[in-house]
Amino acid sequence: MTTASSTPWILGLTGGIGSGKSAAAERFAELGMHVVDADQAARWVVEPGRPALAEIARHCGAGVLQADGSLDRAALRQLIFKDAEQRRWLEGLLHPLIATEIAEALAKGTSPYAVFVSPLMVESGQYRLAQRLLVIDAPQALQIERTLRRDNTSLEQVQAILKAQATREERLRHADDVLVNDSDLATLRAEVERLHDFYLTLTGGQS
Repeated sequence: MTTASSTPWILGLTGGIGSGKSAAAERFAELGMHVVDADQAARWVVEPGRPALAEIARHCGAGVLQADGSLDRAALRQLIFKDAEQRRWLEGLLHPLIATEIAEALAKGTSPYAVFVSPLMVESGQYRLAQRLLVIDAPQALQIERTLRRDNTSLEQVQAILKAQATREERLRHADDVLVNDSDLATLRAEVERLHDFYLTLTGGQS
C-alpha cells in the first residue's frame, strides 16, 4: 500500500480473548486514531436484511434466528464450536464479506495511522492488511479469569474459544510490538500512550 500523507498506515491490533485488546483500542480511539474493529464488521454483515443472514438461516435452520429475525449469536456460536465443518462453512461465507467491509472502513481514515482490531488477525491472515502488528499479551490464567468475569459464559466455552484462536507463541511470532497486559487498566492505557507517541514518529509503520 502506498503511504501518502492523506493515507494512514495501518496498525494491526490483536490478542487472545480477555487480553485487553478492546481497552487498548478504546485508548487509541481516545487519542484520535481511526479504529476499525473486525468484530464490528462481522456484526454489520449479518444485520437483518443483509444477504449473509438469509444464507445462514437457510443453511443452519431457523434456530439461529431470534424472534425479531436478527441473528441469535449464542445459538450460532454453540453450533459452530461443536462442529468444525459448520465453522468452516460459516467462515467461507463471511470472511470475504467482512474483508470488504474492513477495507472500506479503513480507507475512510484520516488520522496519522489507523488501528485495525481483530481477535483472529493471525489465524485469518488479516495481519497482511497491516504495516505493523501490536499484540496485547496476557498469561492464559488471567485471560480466562477476565473472560469469566466479563462474559456470561462457561469455562468450557472460554477454553473452546482459546483453542480456536492462535496460540500465544504464534501471535508473538508475528508481532512487531508486544504489550504485556498483566496489571491494571491505568497501566495498559499508559503503555498505549507510550506506543502512540512512538507510532507518530513512523512512516508507513516502519522506523
